[in-house]
Amino acid sequence: MTCVSRGASRRPSLSLLWGAVALVLSGALPAVAQDPDPLSKLDPSSKFAVELLIDSANTLGLPSDYLRSTALQGIALKVDGKRIVVECRKKFNLLKTAHAILGSVGGEELKAGASVLYAGAKPNQLAPFKARQQNRNDLEAFTIWADLITRGVPSEEASSAITKLWQDGADDATFYGLWNNVQSDILKGLNPGAAFQNRIRETPGRPTANKVTPPEGQENQSSR
Repeated sequence: MTCVSRGASRRPSLSLLWGAVALVLSGALPAVAQDPDPLSKLDPSSKFAVELLIDSANTLGLPSDYLRSTALQGIALKVDGKRIVVECRKKFNLLKTAHAILGSVGGEELKAGASVLYAGAKPNQLAPFKARQQNRNDLEAFTIWADLITRGVPSEEASSAITKLWQDGADDATFYGLWNNVQSDILKGLNPGAAFQNRIRETPGRPTANKVTPPEGQENQSSR
């Protein structure tokens, strides 16, 4: 049910990684969302199952909109109700897994973490992202990671490199620069794995701090 264009050159968005389809977002989905109870378009059994999953997510403090948007996308695309339930249940379990590994992080980060798992990463590969510096989140890293996998970059290679960049203190601009260069090379026809390996070798890790030059006359004093 998820469709992500490999040819898109725009920055990866979480809505795409969560299974949104461009045509749905631009046309069909708004029409569904205007319905007072858009889930009523599902058969009774499927509607009950989806609502139960949404309620369970709310009870656990998980972002239930991740499930609701999945159901609405399926409805807009006229996907069979049973398939929609399967998809929602899968994403519910991924949210629980991401929460168990990452701990108490924001809803957006949980959805991004679940999207990485949905793209093909292994649960244990999220573990290094639990430890973080103050005021730093992994939203950009997860978004780029998941998008790279959907573009054909081997999962293990993407995991290893993104984790290394994260642990080295790479900032959001570094992750975005990597993604931008890789997707540009892919659009030119380069193999995704080769494009990634070429670009990761030239990607800096920890941002270089600006060197502070002491006022004239103080440099010698500080070295005494």
